[in-house]
Amino acid sequence: MAVRKNIAKSKRVAKDFVRGCLLLKQEVTSPNGLSTWDTFVVWHHRAMMTMTPAGTDRNAAHGGPVFLPWHRYMLVLLERNLQRVLQDPDFGLPYWDWAADGQKTPAQQRAAKLWSIVGGSGAPVATGPFRAQDWRVRVELDPSSGQLVYVDRGLNRDLGAGAARLPNRAAVRGALLEAVYDTNPWSRTSAASFRNHVEGWSPSPPALHNLVHVWVGGDMLASTSPNDPVFYLNHCNVDRLWSAWQDDYGVNSYRPAQNDATAPQRHRPDDLLYPLQMQAPRVKQMFDVASVYTYA
Repeated sequence: MAVRKNIAKSKRVAKDFVRGCLLLKQEVTSPNGLSTWDTFVVWHHRAMMTMTPAGTDRNAAHGGPVFLPWHRYMLVLLERNLQRVLQDPDFGLPYWDWAADGQKTPAQQRAAKLWSIVGGSGAPVATGPFRAQDWRVRVELDPSSGQLVYVDRGLNRDLGAGAARLPNRAAVRGALLEAVYDTNPWSRTSAASFRNHVEGWSPSPPALHNLVHVWVGGDMLASTSPNDPVFYLNHCNVDRLWSAWQDDYGVNSYRPAQNDATAPQRHRPDDLLYPLQMQAPRVKQMFDVASVYTYA
């Protein structure tokens, strides 16, 4: 079983994570030159473009109850692919404890250990293993059309430019004290909602997950944010917080518990909406994953 660890506290995990990311990026799987890594980017973008229901600001992966199970499944899929290319069935996807870094000064946050592992700011990033000569972005969002376009460029980051500070431990504690998973109207406006709090729309956006995307900046700002490996370190930490919350409130505390006209495709028996005709599990299958991985 995989054990997920803090990337800043394990040199071995950090080294394997970087090596696995590079191997998946080099593994071309389609005639148009896209890699296994790029496929995940496409999935995330397509999910963000699938509004549920149409005309709302809630999409197939964000802005509603399914935010956490959708991304949990994405992390499991990436972890399995990393295990495959690393030939290590026990490899655990690491997390970035951004709340620990959020306790530091803004200058210290930009110089935190993570950035010596994955490189720092740049347009393109010029340091670390994901610098332009080793890591090419192949697909991105065209803001004018909302469509994906093929590109060939380096990765972009702008640490601390979009927000002065990362979330801190007090902000995390506030989210973990929310006793209800989610509430009507099951959206960005849901009050007293753990999901909405940890996603970062409440109590004052951007917060937690959303704030991390804004703080990292660059490619982390778009629907194609999985272009940056830091995307997964962020979401793995978010999943860790959900796991901690489940320890207190139970693995079956997801809401809505049953079909609700105000939350279509969001209750327990529904399939997670993964594009490209991919067979995906039901929402409820992502509640208890203790047999798949655990957090150190």
